[in-house]
Amino acid sequence: MTAPLAGITVLDFSRVLAAPLATQILAELGATVVKVERPGSGDETRGFEPLLPHGESAYFFAFNRGKKSVALDLKDPRGQAVARRLAERADVVVENFLPGAMDRLGLGYADLSAGRPELVYVSATGFGQTGPDRERKGYDTVFQALSGVMAMTGEPDGPPSKTGIPVADLSSGLWVVIAVLSGLAGRAATGRGRHLDVSMMDVQLSLHALNAARLFALGEDPVRTGTEHPGRVPSAAFQAGDGEWLHISGSDQHWGPLCTVLGLDELAADPVLRHNSGRVEHRDRVMKALRGAIARHDRDALVKELRAADVPAGAVRSVREALADPHAAARGVVGEFTHPAEGPFPALRTPLRETGGEPPDVGVPPRLGADTDDVLASLGLDATEIEGLRAAGVI
Repeated sequence: MTAPLAGITVLDFSRVLAAPLATQILAELGATVVKVERPGSGDETRGFEPLLPHGESAYFFAFNRGKKSVALDLKDPRGQAVARRLAERADVVVENFLPGAMDRLGLGYADLSAGRPELVYVSATGFGQTGPDRERKGYDTVFQALSGVMAMTGEPDGPPSKTGIPVADLSSGLWVVIAVLSGLAGRAATGRGRHLDVSMMDVQLSLHALNAARLFALGEDPVRTGTEHPGRVPSAAFQAGDGEWLHISGSDQHWGPLCTVLGLDELAADPVLRHNSGRVEHRDRVMKALRGAIARHDRDALVKELRAADVPAGAVRSVREALADPHAAARGVVGEFTHPAEGPFPALRTPLRETGGEPPDVGVPPRLGADTDDVLASLGLDATEIEGLRAAGVI
């Protein structure tokens, strides 16, 4: 079966996490992704922990599967000339340098689209191409802090906390994918490409859709609520009698069955609590009763009872437990690739598949510059020219 992005070529100037995640997704959906890296060191994440026995980085492996690697010095005019030739054959360019940096290299949208108007060009930056902070560098946890995500993460009586995953990087990477796909769809309709501006800060602010709704409707600036939902009761993590944790999130139709399972007949009979607005109003009373009742049960047995009663509930699991779950195994969530230096290595599959089909193949992360000669030869450079570039340190 033909992969959905087969025939699309992506020239990838990005590094670290957000945009490389995006280009990895594109690669595993069938696009040919040519990753341009600095000679000698490459993407800086090649040196990030955790390092494997033969020196490769599991961090790099997580976001660079299925790509070709070309080691090319973009500060050298000869390297810039090669990059422009690569762009002439590309459908998409993805870059995450500060605004103006690619223009100064002669690799900005205006330069590359002049001879290729159908080019889709995506710039992924911390703060976007415009605005007073456009020159500001950014990092995942800094975006969490600036955007308000950190201020509302954590327990109410505790300090602000970052999320357990690099949510700013990961969510921004998904928006880079959206930008690429929307650009390609637009090109299919008009024949022309476009320059798309993805700001990581904008993406984080967009994640506040529900928080902003409360702010706009009630003037309420959201605060830390731990695992509790500010507008729904119950929706929180509870500690069971065996010390393990579970999470329950129920609406009005779940309230009666939940009370039945937990033996909370008095709460079930209270008409004020039959609707969520009443439970929110009496949050402290409801939560105290739920905590006390849940503490009399072992977690796994209680989760089984709640699921049988159609109450949304689940164990709070570790990453190891979640990935080892039989359902995850049945879905093939964890795949494997064989790296030329490190050998077989597990990987989380790109979570998109055609109904009834197999998930996308797990790509192999490239060794630095592994495809330089082949890619340059495909541009028409002969062996002497390639060796001359290598001797000069351009590749």
